[in-house]
Amino acid sequence: MKELYDKMATEAVSAQNAVIRTINAKRGATFKVTDAKPYVDAVNQMKPMGEQSKEVFDLHIESVNAHYDILTGLTDTVRPEDDPFVEHYQTPPIMEILYDEDPSFRRSVEVFIDAIGKSEALIGKESIRRYGGFYGPTCVVDFAFSPGSTSNVVNRILQTIDIPLEHKRAILSSKSWGMNTSYGIGAKFQMAIEDGKTVSEAIEEEVNMLKMVYDTPCEAQALLMDEAGHTSFDVREYMSKYKRKMEKSVKAAMDAGVFYGNIVTVPAYCVGDVAHHISQSMFNMVKDDVVMEILNAVSGVLESTLNGAKGKFKNEYSVLTVATGATAAATTKILWMDGFTTMMVLDLLVKRFHNLVLTNPKRGAAAELHNVDFMDMIERGERIIDHPPRGAGCKVQGIPIDLTPVEQNEVLNNPQWYTYPACAITVRFSALMRLADFPCLLTSEPVTATLMTNIIALHKTEPHSPARVCKFCAANYFDYKCDYCNWSEAV
Repeated sequence: MKELYDKMATEAVSAQNAVIRTINAKRGATFKVTDAKPYVDAVNQMKPMGEQSKEVFDLHIESVNAHYDILTGLTDTVRPEDDPFVEHYQTPPIMEILYDEDPSFRRSVEVFIDAIGKSEALIGKESIRRYGGFYGPTCVVDFAFSPGSTSNVVNRILQTIDIPLEHKRAILSSKSWGMNTSYGIGAKFQMAIEDGKTVSEAIEEEVNMLKMVYDTPCEAQALLMDEAGHTSFDVREYMSKYKRKMEKSVKAAMDAGVFYGNIVTVPAYCVGDVAHHISQSMFNMVKDDVVMEILNAVSGVLESTLNGAKGKFKNEYSVLTVATGATAAATTKILWMDGFTTMMVLDLLVKRFHNLVLTNPKRGAAAELHNVDFMDMIERGERIIDHPPRGAGCKVQGIPIDLTPVEQNEVLNNPQWYTYPACAITVRFSALMRLADFPCLLTSEPVTATLMTNIIALHKTEPHSPARVCKFCAANYFDYKCDYCNWSEAV
């Protein structure tokens, strides 16, 4: 199995480096969808090994290729305002394929939709709490069961109905790591309240939208994009073509006994590097040399650490734990270089959130989600790099994190080149704050997508999303919300 774990590490580094190399070459330029071809090429090198399910890998690989081929056929580029949504057009068609192929699953979804209609009190309460900032900073599309997330509410509704457990878990997966539309709990409620409607009218709109997400997911996603003013390409045509291209792979996965929750998850989380991470917004952000070098240095730590860990991984989960620990440690190391601690940043961003609720009540439902990701990441990083017994002494599962790529990075070690030279004490921190809104290559999403496919391919019949663990929410230090989490009661 050690050979398999090393293969996983190699594939993860390959995916990250394909994205980073492209961004280095294209930063500041005009984005073309074809710029993402190196990432597609890296994905096409992924292969199952040993007992890994070929059908699971096909879901990942065929989805990336379908996404790229369809996008290049529909448009030359994607404008920044539209690029966050490119990974939301996969799960809706996959759900509809499952509905067509398995009427029993569709019947279970209809029972769930009926239960949504009977959950006005729960949905209203959670929408009000999210809108008013009751939980503090939240990730509305969290991949765990944290308060304020859609998964948290869906899980509680599922507990009230009598359908097969595997169907409950598939429905839950479809709105967590699977991205069944761009919708997040409370968005319609918030819009209605701000438009001057009554609370009861707002709750009715919220309930109807949630029902639509599961009843007619492709239609719901198209409606959401109409409302968002999406113009880069025809989203209806995209989803129609994607559904046709993925039918064979989905049916093969069903025949192979792949858990439905994995079928709706794998095709969605792997496509975001095409026109989202490799995108105009990214090319614009990394025109700043310090921002670019943070991505380069953190990626260097990932590669160096995983290469040094080969032959030492305990199991398939260890590769993921070490990989995400390495990038978290590297990011926190950069934070420390300017004299900032994680607690300072948590204090700043949590306080800012509560003021943002007051000053911008029309904020997007997903506005703070990446700030939450960033806070969780750096808090974990600090626990890793701090000295024993306060921290782990810069090790994860006994494997040393190699911070040399940060310590020897020329740009990061010469902040005086990028500000008033005598007072260069906030340069790296300010660059990190840019990345706090877009930390996808620090966390890192191409790495987690690659490794999760490898893990799921070893355990194709088991649910892997949402994460059935406490994720140690960083914002909890200021807005204590553990009592409102329900990960231990997951269906």
